[in-house]
Amino acid sequence: MANFAKSNVPRFSVDVYQNPYLPAGAREVDAIVTVTATGGGTSGGLPLPSSATTAGPADAVGGTAAAPPSAAVVLMVDCSGSMDYPPDKMRHARDATRAAIDAVRDGVGFAVVAGTHDAREVYPGDGRLAVADDSTRAAAKAALRRLNAGGGTAIGTWLRLADELLASSEAGVRHGILLTDGRNEHEEPEALRAALDHCAGRFTCDARGVGTDWEVKEVTGIATALLGTADIVADPSGLAEDFTGMMAAAMGKEVGDVNLRLWTPQGAETAFVKQVAPTVVDLTDRRAEAGPRAGDFPTGSWGDESRDYHVCVRVQPAAVGQEMLAARVSLVRPRPGSAPEVLGQGLVRALWTDDVAASTAINPQVAHYTGQAELARAVQQGLDARKAGDEHRATARLGRAVQLAALSGNGETARLLAKVVDVVDEAAGTVRLKARVAEADEMTLETRSTKTVRVKKSAD
Repeated sequence: MANFAKSNVPRFSVDVYQNPYLPAGAREVDAIVTVTATGGGTSGGLPLPSSATTAGPADAVGGTAAAPPSAAVVLMVDCSGSMDYPPDKMRHARDATRAAIDAVRDGVGFAVVAGTHDAREVYPGDGRLAVADDSTRAAAKAALRRLNAGGGTAIGTWLRLADELLASSEAGVRHGILLTDGRNEHEEPEALRAALDHCAGRFTCDARGVGTDWEVKEVTGIATALLGTADIVADPSGLAEDFTGMMAAAMGKEVGDVNLRLWTPQGAETAFVKQVAPTVVDLTDRRAEAGPRAGDFPTGSWGDESRDYHVCVRVQPAAVGQEMLAARVSLVRPRPGSAPEVLGQGLVRALWTDDVAASTAINPQVAHYTGQAELARAVQQGLDARKAGDEHRATARLGRAVQLAALSGNGETARLLAKVVDVVDEAAGTVRLKARVAEADEMTLETRSTKTVRVKKSAD
């Protein structure tokens, strides 16, 4: 493990957990890579000089020329006609947005967008970001009176407007918060996909579905593509608490655009790279070439936190007793016009042996997260089968999910599963589908199915 500390970013460490021993002829090397960021401060965003606390660039609302803001955030609020059903849903959305604005730290660039079948700036409203201080926060909350329900839903237009606003900022951390209560019915799926492809790597985004009339795969797809979080707020009265939490988390991010770089030797290749904690996200297809035999995988923005990644590399088999460097894992941050900044580094090794006990031992971290990924798949497959009317497959897959949740200690997923199935034998994975399931319970299980638990300390 190597540590690289910089004065303007958190300190990053990279730890690699694996069993390096392979039997003769074996090619696949698995490792869990734990990345931890610490010591970045608690204010959120990179440190600002005192003169920049309530001031921003000359072309921003709220101040004169100064250091660029450390962070920028755009709130995208669904204002389609369905937000009037029930009538208090729009009121709760306004209250939640007010609460989120109160949580925006001084000096952060921010804006509010109303989303319908198109996108409209509610505040500040001139194609620029405001710079947060007491005055601009008050003005933004006053402008929320213009958040009224009416129209359709075209989420791609909301994301593109957010991108335009965020692109006007020089902030190191750029983030979006998106709320919707319905399906994306007023643009083609290809339009939303194109918007996500355009925005990926430009800003991160948390997405929330309120009520039960939205499409889980749309909301989770937005969060996955933009490296944010997704969740359900079944009762609109819970929006303010959720929005405040999301904004607090966004304000805690201190460095953006961090990549996990994987270098492999001649003859080796990357089989997959997946984030496995705090949620399962497959990053394999997001590889960007980064020089000879190296590829970058995006990880988004970081505050004081820790995440786990499952890396699998295919190497050329070697003779018993030989050892090789299977991969070098680095955490890097791009620097325009110069080489990327290396924030941390770890090594993945391979050693061929004829010791059966050594080569068949499974590293506890690898075993745990392999099970967590299978748990997420089993939940999704079971719910999809249930919706399709395939009770036999639904019972089998959800039973396997119950079994895996118990084995891994994922109590939250076990609790959500118990609202969809009756558990007969947890250890054996024997369940019966419930005859009646509340739609909110099924959607909550589906939305949160990729959330994982960390390896217990005793397994280290």
